[in-house]
Amino acid sequence: MLSYALIGGIMYGLYFGLVGMGLNLIFGVMRIINLAHGDFIMLGAFLTYWLYYLFGFNPLIVIPISIFVFLVFGFLMYYIFVPKLLHSKDPEMLSFILFFGVSQVIEAIIILFFGNNQISVPSTIFAKLFKVSTFTLFGNTFPISWLVVSIVCIATFAVIYVYFFHTKLGYATRAIMANRHEALVSGIDVNKVSAIAFGVGIAAASLAGVMGFFMIGAAFPSMGTDLTTISFTIIVLGALGNPLGTVIGGLIYGVAIMLMQTYFSSWTNVLPYLLLIFVILIKPEGLLGKAVRNV
Repeated sequence: MLSYALIGGIMYGLYFGLVGMGLNLIFGVMRIINLAHGDFIMLGAFLTYWLYYLFGFNPLIVIPISIFVFLVFGFLMYYIFVPKLLHSKDPEMLSFILFFGVSQVIEAIIILFFGNNQISVPSTIFAKLFKVSTFTLFGNTFPISWLVVSIVCIATFAVIYVYFFHTKLGYATRAIMANRHEALVSGIDVNKVSAIAFGVGIAAASLAGVMGFFMIGAAFPSMGTDLTTISFTIIVLGALGNPLGTVIGGLIYGVAIMLMQTYFSSWTNVLPYLLLIFVILIKPEGLLGKAVRNV
């Protein structure tokens, strides 16, 4: 049971790292709190459901479609909302209020078109594609869908790593994360780079929604609130404002929740809140974060 929980927890952790990645990227670049983050994950799930049942698209085919659609949507959304927020006296608080409203609007629209029922995509879809339903690792048997999701997550982290550390756009993004005003003075097109980062963050959230059916089960319109809370827990565990630290936070969360489900299942739903409170009280900058001094 222990080895199953640890190995399964790592695979769950990779997925939850993806769940929190977009939220941490947006906060790191713009210092705004996207309370609609979980709703974009939900939208990615509903897009997958819609394309599967209308056109028979496999979720792996939905991935590039979802990334393109939400990347463009996030890019446009940035120019509609974010510049005004960043020029306000308290962008963090205003973003908190604004994106809470965006979250409520998204949920209401989805309920209007799809109802308030749960939806799902068959978990056997990858078994039919790869002609195998399970795989064995260290004597433990897991669904093949978990392996597929883990590979997608690792590939996504690799792309984001290359984006941050091996492209000019990534260098500019990191410069803005370090100091937005200095980046502006140095000639970086802060609005354009931030808009792209915002789009990437929204696209990463939608990708978590595409893969969500195979790790967290069914999707429903009101799931966004819980996913946003879990995402905050993950990025605080790693390092607030450090997107790649989200991977470590996700792994810690994934292993913790699998151990909790194995040994103390009745406490599983409380775990995100307990972890969040514990880390904020002990090390508010995150387990991998560094204390910052302003002079």
